[in-house]
Amino acid sequence: MPRVNITTAHGEQLALEVPVGMSLMQAAVTAGVSGIVGECGGSAMCATCHVYVDEIFAARLPAVSAVESEMLTCTVAERLANSRLSCQIKMTADLDGLAVLLPDQQQ
Repeated sequence: MPRVNITTAHGEQLALEVPVGMSLMQAAVTAGVSGIVGECGGSAMCATCHVYVDEIFAARLPAVSAVESEMLTCTVAERLANSRLSCQIKMTADLDGLAVLLPDQQQ
């Protein structure tokens, strides 16, 4: 199962094993990761699952869709070039070791 390494805004390191096909947001919410809210349940309509993806992995992700890009303009924390909605990151074997940083706030 692919592993995701999460760094919280306070520097805490977490590791999650995420089944292939599950979104990073679903896995984080299921595991009770503080800092991933996912209010809309994964439909890219709330931006409360905003993460910063390590640049090594950014090219492995699908391109940001128009809907995701629009929602990223609504994030509370600053949008950066590596900002993504974790509900739009579906785990694949190629993403094993994915590293993300959580912003300091979501709401």
